[in-house]
Amino acid sequence: MSKEKIKQAYEELAESYNALIDTKPHNAYYDRPNTLSLVGDVQGKSVLDAACGPGKYAEELMKKGAHVTGFDQSPKMIELAKQRNNAPNSFFVHDLSQPLDMFENASFDMVICALALHYLVDWNQTMQEFYRVLKPAGRLVISIEHPFFEYIYFKSNKYFEVEPVKCTWSGFGKPIEMHSYRRSLNDCITPLTDNGFLIEKILEPKPIEAFKQADPRHYEELNAFPAFMCFSAIKR
Repeated sequence: MSKEKIKQAYEELAESYNALIDTKPHNAYYDRPNTLSLVGDVQGKSVLDAACGPGKYAEELMKKGAHVTGFDQSPKMIELAKQRNNAPNSFFVHDLSQPLDMFENASFDMVICALALHYLVDWNQTMQEFYRVLKPAGRLVISIEHPFFEYIYFKSNKYFEVEPVKCTWSGFGKPIEMHSYRRSLNDCITPLTDNGFLIEKILEPKPIEAFKQADPRHYEELNAFPAFMCFSAIKR
């Protein structure tokens, strides 16, 4: 699967994604509040927002007093992140699958990576780099698509394989074909633990009440079965 297809999809939907990110239910009332519940006190902390998109997570973390640096493979997303946060020097274009050579060891108190790891076929190098750039006892916070949800949604019969999948997104304006990789729960956990992280908490989130007003059907579905999963892990 071409990385270029993923990049191009986000380039095409960047403007509508940014316009909707504050209120789109799965992001605003499901992923984001649950993922942010794991970050703890970030006042004065240095945070790397990996695959930052249009900078909404960065915005929320900055409100909490964090010093945020973000990157994304989409140039349009980076421009939007700079505009949203009025921080032209804090965001740059970079591929999540590539080494973070621009950063020294132990540069950050926290790394956050929300709903982006499923675009990588192999998480190991990325986790090694997250570990390297974190300070001792630094925290990694990630959200991913739940492996059980994906197995059902994509009608897979190869649970233990890392499997290329695709679907059509229609919630950001015109339909966009989105490519990603589905994997087992084991393949979501072992890249963290094999690369030095101690998993502190696993959260199978439920939507907050505001989701019910915006989208009652999906609110009921997500209270019955999770679509995402969040992790907090510590650099040992």
